[in-house]
Amino acid sequence: MAIIALHSAASGMKALDTKLDVTANNLANINTTGFKSSRVNFEDLLYLVKREPGVPNADDEPIPHGIQVGLGVQVSGTQLNFQPGSVDPTDNQLDLRIDGPGLFQVRVIHDGDPIVGYTRAGNFTMNSEGTLVLGNTLGTPMEPPITIPTDAIDIAIGSNGEVRVRQPGSPTLNTVGQIQLARFVNPEGLRQIGTTLFAETDASGPPVTGDPQSDGLGSLQQAQLEMSNVEPVRELISLITTQRAFELNSQSIQSADQSLQVVSNLRRF
Repeated sequence: MAIIALHSAASGMKALDTKLDVTANNLANINTTGFKSSRVNFEDLLYLVKREPGVPNADDEPIPHGIQVGLGVQVSGTQLNFQPGSVDPTDNQLDLRIDGPGLFQVRVIHDGDPIVGYTRAGNFTMNSEGTLVLGNTLGTPMEPPITIPTDAIDIAIGSNGEVRVRQPGSPTLNTVGQIQLARFVNPEGLRQIGTTLFAETDASGPPVTGDPQSDGLGSLQQAQLEMSNVEPVRELISLITTQRAFELNSQSIQSADQSLQVVSNLRRF
């Protein structure tokens, strides 16, 4: 019956609506520092089996195929893309980019609880106390905390994460802290909590922390930022194909509705 077609097409429109939302979010964050794009994965639903494949025919030979009618589609998940974004050179000594695997660690309050957040965004700055904080709306401090002396006249951050400063009257650079990074066995399992931050989940596994250039972690590049990894052309193509697929599913609903109208009108003849 056309009722199955109605439900299948409706499930397609619902799944495509989710894909449209994800694509729109990717495009909206095309200039967001450290943003990681997502893609939508689909899977088909259960099948109505009207005849099993391999059922014997009149000659006791197995029929090569059966009769199976699909019941639609659903979204199986949204998958993060952790490929690095483009490099943006800056003149800011506190801008940092991770060259290779790893995430910066920051302290954040989420759902009322203090947790460690993770991010690829390296647009750091200082608060009123000289503590390094992420340049987002929350001003989340780096974990472990690093404080820059208020009289520092030069800041040097090495590829190994060592933070050194030059102060008035001192010809040498003094170490004031060590930046640590974190990596996950399955970074795609991290939960997105906004402001370019991720949170640990059971799917991601526990973090492996350490200094840059150790334990499989990347190195730091000072005065550089990693931009969004959204590919505009790919997302625009996805936007167009999603729109067309949505229209095709709406056409299926119209066709199924017309078939049901024909069936309902048969009693008049």
